[in-house]
Amino acid sequence: MKKNILFTAITAGLISCSDKKDEATTNKLPVFSTEGKKVIVYTTADSTDYRLSVTDTLVFTEKGQPFENEVSVFVDPEKTFQTYFGTGAALTDASAETFYKLPKEKQQEVLTAFFDKEKGIGYTVARTNINSCDFSSDMYTYVADNDKELKTFTIEHDRKYKIPFIKEAMKAAGGKLNLFASPWSPPAWMKDNNNMLQGGKLKPEYFNSWALYYTKFIKEYEKEGIPVWGISIQNEPMATQRWESCLYTAQEETDFLKNHLGPTMEKEGLKEKKIIVWDHNRDLIYQRAQTYFNDPEAAKYAWGIGFHWYEDWSGGTPMYENLRRVYEAYPDKHIFFTEGCAESFNASRYNAWVLGEEYGRSMINDYNNGMVGFTDWNIILDETGGPNHVQNFCFAPVHGDTKTGKITYTNSFYYIGHFSKFIQPGAKRIAATASRSQLLTTAFRNDDGKTVVIVMNQGNTKTKYYLWINGKAAETEALPHSIATLIF
Repeated sequence: MKKNILFTAITAGLISCSDKKDEATTNKLPVFSTEGKKVIVYTTADSTDYRLSVTDTLVFTEKGQPFENEVSVFVDPEKTFQTYFGTGAALTDASAETFYKLPKEKQQEVLTAFFDKEKGIGYTVARTNINSCDFSSDMYTYVADNDKELKTFTIEHDRKYKIPFIKEAMKAAGGKLNLFASPWSPPAWMKDNNNMLQGGKLKPEYFNSWALYYTKFIKEYEKEGIPVWGISIQNEPMATQRWESCLYTAQEETDFLKNHLGPTMEKEGLKEKKIIVWDHNRDLIYQRAQTYFNDPEAAKYAWGIGFHWYEDWSGGTPMYENLRRVYEAYPDKHIFFTEGCAESFNASRYNAWVLGEEYGRSMINDYNNGMVGFTDWNIILDETGGPNHVQNFCFAPVHGDTKTGKITYTNSFYYIGHFSKFIQPGAKRIAATASRSQLLTTAFRNDDGKTVVIVMNQGNTKTKYYLWINGKAAETEALPHSIATLIF
């Protein structure tokens, strides 16, 4: 099988991205046919050199009823579901600082790897933090203490690293990124514990000031030439953390949205900006969705609901089905992954294959349960899994050694790329199932009619299977602990 590593030119024309909006596309997809179609297979596999490599070209032949002892991936391109929004990552203070401590040629390599649509994996989404978060080297806000009217508001802090980094990312992505911003905590003086850390709640007398704070942030960033696509209300509103955090019950967040944030965004001319609620784990997502979306005055301001993947902290199974309940109950709202990473950083585990498999498993299951897009946590971190002002060190898909200038790509970079590189914004998810549990699969049809099928082998055994569509099939194999994208 012929190898073709990521940063070579691969199959021009198959992987261009579109500028479709986030709402469902109204144009009907072209009539599907396998006639004359060749299937290009891209593979990333453990114990091989394959990293988003072209490993096979398949053709469809007649194949009637599959036999029980055969392994198949069944795809039905005529059954469509949610519209794909995009994939990206967080451009935090930590990522920006790490980036600018690398040699210039390594900086360009990182930008190309993540944002170039041909030579890289084509990110179209980005997240950043409002005020400091754990992945900042220091604690900061944008206003002086007790400035309720926000007259001292300035984003000067962000001009050193974060703003230049976001601009570089936008340029590498072709001039546009769907950037959303999230606060970890209001300023300490706005909170009942007088502390940006350790939870606490926003004091009622500052509801309007805090609502205005988001709009100030958006307008100042846009003055810098950085369009802001949207915001989330609060990162992890049910977590009391040793880093920046702030607590809201579902009803408190609903009331803040409908009585303060939503009206303030409208008043300040920012009605078109998207607002994401929850921005926390899958475990409570239905109860939160029910509270927000059953209130019409709050629901009208909410584009969708964000979620993270950290609910399985005790070693249990991730609660993918909770997303499906929200997708079924509120089909007009978007379900959007806003953060996830591998925790407990240790540089000796850079090559641990489970890092990528965690991403592949979650992304496939979450898309199959209604997710529209995926935002990784820090896009790049340093050799310590930071910088981080509270020692909460984590993995990123790429690590830059700020002492040696070396760049390390963990396999999670390639697993994410199997989605982001080939699925175009505006694509429709289509029906896909596997006949054996060791294979996970999801599939999309792009606006140009090309079909993208992702197949992940979680097992230790090479597995032959048929890609079966409407009585036609193409035979291939899934290598042990691998992920493949099949595009035609």
